Amino acid sequence: MESLVNEAPTPFIVPWRQKHFVVVYKTDENKMYVADPAQGLLSYSHEDFRLAWTNAADETGFCLLLEPNTKFDNQESEKIQAKGFSFLYPYFKSYKKLINQLFIGLLVATVIQFILPFLMQTVVDVGVNNKDIPFIYLILASQFILISTQTLVSIFREWVLIHITSRFNIKMISDFLYKMLRLPVNYFDTRNAGEHLQRISDHTRIQNFVSSSTLNMLFSIVTFIVFNGILVYYSFKIFLVFLVSAILYTGWTFFFLKKRAELDFKRFDQTSQSQNNLLQIISGIKEIKLNNSQRKNRWKWEFTQITLFKTSLSSLKLAQYQSVGASTINEFKNIFITFLSAKAVIDGDLTLGMMTSIQYIVGQLNVPLTNSITFIQNWQDAKISLERLSQVHTKEDEDVVSENKIKELPKDKSIILRDVSYRYGGKSTPFVLKNINCVIPAGQTTAIVGASGSGKTTLMKLLLKFYDVTQGNIDIGSVDLKGINNDFWRMNCGAVMQDTFMFNDTIAGNISESEQNEIIDREKLYHSAFVANIDEFIQNLPNKYNTELGTSGIRLSGGQEQRMMIARAVYKNPSYVFFDEATSALDANNEKVIMENLNQFIKGRTSIIVAHRLSTVKNADQIIVLEKGEIVEQGNHEDLVSMRGKYYELVKNQLELGN
Repeated sequence: MESLVNEAPTPFIVPWRQKHFVVVYKTDENKMYVADPAQGLLSYSHEDFRLAWTNAADETGFCLLLEPNTKFDNQESEKIQAKGFSFLYPYFKSYKKLINQLFIGLLVATVIQFILPFLMQTVVDVGVNNKDIPFIYLILASQFILISTQTLVSIFREWVLIHITSRFNIKMISDFLYKMLRLPVNYFDTRNAGEHLQRISDHTRIQNFVSSSTLNMLFSIVTFIVFNGILVYYSFKIFLVFLVSAILYTGWTFFFLKKRAELDFKRFDQTSQSQNNLLQIISGIKEIKLNNSQRKNRWKWEFTQITLFKTSLSSLKLAQYQSVGASTINEFKNIFITFLSAKAVIDGDLTLGMMTSIQYIVGQLNVPLTNSITFIQNWQDAKISLERLSQVHTKEDEDVVSENKIKELPKDKSIILRDVSYRYGGKSTPFVLKNINCVIPAGQTTAIVGASGSGKTTLMKLLLKFYDVTQGNIDIGSVDLKGINNDFWRMNCGAVMQDTFMFNDTIAGNISESEQNEIIDREKLYHSAFVANIDEFIQNLPNKYNTELGTSGIRLSGGQEQRMMIARAVYKNPSYVFFDEATSALDANNEKVIMENLNQFIKGRTSIIVAHRLSTVKNADQIIVLEKGEIVEQGNHEDLVSMRGKYYELVKNQLELGN
């Protein structure tokens, strides 16, 4: 760490929390200054930096040192325009009528605010000085009416506001979920669930800012202008004192904004990690108990809580500095204005009623000042949240020009792969698939076999358009797969992947997940369950197909889940069938029955099966053997066995291919 600080020239790049990379653009004796693409510009103590940078296993870390050449200075800088709060404008366009009602209420409240100080002055200067009780009663009655009207306007304003913000929040989160569902699968591969949950929470921040802070600030601005106008009328000197103190008060708050942003980003990251740790503990409880790793996982969560606690302490300390300084400025202002008002009354420049009115005005102006600080903090929070949300909204959709893509299959439905290569990372990462050339004939079954890590599942994901090929082309007949609409293509594909997922829904709802109508086709439902050999199990349940699954219902075994996934794929009645270890969790008897049923189902369909079991692949029309991402053999079972090559070795050595 010491050599990194003293010897490494900035900027340099380091890995961060084993997730992504950040740029260190400045170092000093106490701090490391980091540009994080996920969080912006931040600073860390040397210890916090070391924990995020080094590998926990061996306490080591590496960095990439950079040296610019002559071309660096000549390149044009890329300008990125951030939308900021203009991003919210479309959400309010449809509520112009309600917003106009809010402004009418604001205008009424402003008029009342303007009248009240003069009524207070009149009570003292006329009513008290002349000892005119009936006049005082009249003024007090007027004040009561005005304050009652102001209260009613405030209630009306809150009702209108809740209508606007509730609709705004639903629409905004709906758009966020819509955007999330349109993102490519690889976006979710690199992000944990806790991070997505935190971004949902960001919407609440924005809603709070829009619903309360913004309206309060508008009212505060109007109040500030009206009361300051009255202060100028009473005493320009007192107005200047108030104005200077207000500038100092606001400036003191602004001084802490940058540091608050840094701490907020840290807290977001740590809270996301904490939530993710909890989700892992809950989801992986069986593995944790099986491996006696309760303490290890609890300590991992507690360590996150310690860092979160330290960040919270730093936030509290910063808030206290900010609050104490602001309160001190405010109190000195009040004392000084009271002194100036009293002196002006003694000197005959102000009446006692005016002094009373000034004290009322100063007291009322403390609220706009406090609101302005709250607004600034909420504005900053909302701005940070918008930045985080814009990281999602600015991501490219899976189908960028979906409406221009083909939504029909060509006559020749064969899948043709030409020089297909794929890697998960950048240019420095190795290819997991290399120069794949093959034809998957339409209406036939193709099996893909090979050792674990040979690229079978990756190839399936390319065919399902979860990822785009790095090099080469995949064609459906004469049509490039890239030119086919993603949703349309997947609508024609039924797939059972290795990582099964059951929704918190009924058995019928889980099997018919692909159903676009609300009404489930019962004939298809029962047929799907029959093919997957799970109908008998379902019929023995008390609620049969209406049985709830998931956290609020029953739990299924691994084999039962696989049969449910097969039923889900069959219900879809697809043109293409993709099975990735679809029967790996089944016993021999269940597998035999299901394979016999599936052989009838897949007749005339293009089927791609990844499996390790010989019984699953030997009847395939074509078998492709992968090794280290390359096709090493291709043919049917008899031909490949007679070749006595890689496939023959797999069959000869063991029944389970690839073990």
